[in-house]
Amino acid sequence: MTIVVTGATGHLGRLTIQSLLTRGVPASEIVGVGRQIDKIADLGVRAKQAAYEDPEALRAAFEGADKVLFISGSEVGQRIPQHRNVVDAAKSANAGLLVYTSAPKADTTDMKLAGEHLATEQMIKESGLPHVILRNAWYVENYSVEQALAHGMFGAAGDGRISMSPRADYAEAAAAVLAGDGHEGNVYELGGEAVTMSDLAAEISRQSGKPVTYTDLGEEKYREMLVGVGLPEAAAAVYADSDRAASHGALFVPVDDLQALIGRPVTPLASSIKAELAAVQG
Repeated sequence: MTIVVTGATGHLGRLTIQSLLTRGVPASEIVGVGRQIDKIADLGVRAKQAAYEDPEALRAAFEGADKVLFISGSEVGQRIPQHRNVVDAAKSANAGLLVYTSAPKADTTDMKLAGEHLATEQMIKESGLPHVILRNAWYVENYSVEQALAHGMFGAAGDGRISMSPRADYAEAAAAVLAGDGHEGNVYELGGEAVTMSDLAAEISRQSGKPVTYTDLGEEKYREMLVGVGLPEAAAAVYADSDRAASHGALFVPVDDLQALIGRPVTPLASSIKAELAAVQG
């Protein structure tokens, strides 16, 4: 058995490899694929260098793959051609299972961020490869506790409830699918504890003992703020739109699928914030 994990040098990929190892998958059966493979040298798995823009390197990295975890690219606006390369490489390897990390409610939401994910889901279906879709909701780590303590929190999500868990929960879910059987053809909507942005700010404030507030700017002003802090215009528009969609429930996902895959309750927000504060405070 050979399990290939793409994006292995990123946070989610590394955590997934660690979860596979914890589940007893031998390091010799895991291939970590990424740009900076020195980052996973300590995990003891086989490492192969490849970027999503390099189809030849991907084909070489996927050779002999039985299962592939395809972690979506992070470059908004560039993902369709990049993802095509990954799907083609998996098909060339005749992978027995392709597992893709998508966006919540990708086939029904009007959230712009989901567009590239839905297109990728479609190309995976058209590839004919056995597959599983993991539609991950938000990561707690999407929000910087350090910045919240220093500047407060800003957005355009209103009172929309956002389902969030730490990356480790989603990594456990991915590892459960890769190490288990009976998941082929399933689409899992994965989400953690659902809270508003005001709830999140209040929890950070409660645990830190420092006042932290959430200011809702509305979509346009939030986009302008993101551009002002250095985000490219296109990316800022997508992220502001995600908040706009969240205000209407686009990022609310029940915990059922995530809890079923990881075999335990999702990590409570309070526990996640405690860990984030500990990291910030050293």
